[in-house]
Amino acid sequence: MRGYPLGLFALSVLTFIWGSTFVVVKGAVEAISPNFLVLLRFLVAALFFLPLLGRLPRGVWGPGLELAFWLLLGYASQAIGLMYTTASRSAFITALNVVLVPLLLGLAGRRVGPVWLAALLAFLGVGFLSYDPRQPPFNVGDLWTLLTALTYALYIVRLEVHAKSFPSLPLTAVQVYGTALFALPVVLAEGSLRLEGVPWGAILYLGVVATALTTWLQTWGQRYVPAPQAAVLYTLEPVWATLFAFLLLGERLGLLGLVGGSLVVFATLQAIRRSPA
Repeated sequence: MRGYPLGLFALSVLTFIWGSTFVVVKGAVEAISPNFLVLLRFLVAALFFLPLLGRLPRGVWGPGLELAFWLLLGYASQAIGLMYTTASRSAFITALNVVLVPLLLGLAGRRVGPVWLAALLAFLGVGFLSYDPRQPPFNVGDLWTLLTALTYALYIVRLEVHAKSFPSLPLTAVQVYGTALFALPVVLAEGSLRLEGVPWGAILYLGVVATALTTWLQTWGQRYVPAPQAAVLYTLEPVWATLFAFLLLGERLGLLGLVGGSLVVFATLQAIRRSPA
């Protein structure tokens, strides 16, 4: 499969970008509501796909809106969770999707093979990487983030199906339009549609780089990379997040962090070392 290495590269770039967003989102939800944040970032992203609006292939709206629903639920629940829990714990709980993806596929009757071991190693690595004895006890934010893990696992599984059936750019465009469309009534109902105090720098970064670009990279990459391998690869996100915190914020990594990051990288290499047939 010639597209497999390029798909791996696209998803690797994606995890690098994702790793930079935890601190940005955590700061943004201190200024505006989580749902308003999701609406604004997807509205900004939608501007890049306006030229495609009149040229979308027939049949793409149904799959695209389904994916948009899972995206909205995932982004919103993670943003809500970050209001109550730490960024490192959010990264750890979100990484549960690496185990949930092969579990969901197994329940659907698909054999996922030895990727199970890589998934468990990756999750263990994220646990070491995210461990902080000073963190608060289990709280409501952690429950919201568990919902993030489940919905994101569902998104990864369903994206694998739809990404093979439609061109990447139109499918990405519908996901972006749909997520903004679904978020609007929620924001109107909660009365948070106010532009005062909006952190526009964070919104532009999240909208352009961490939404428009990453949604396209993921949609295109999963045309070629199977869902179980993609889920393992996505656990590189907290590795990058920890590296950013170490280099830019001066946070200490520690021995457990080094062990955890090494486990994630090893698990990723094990999961992707062979191109799928």
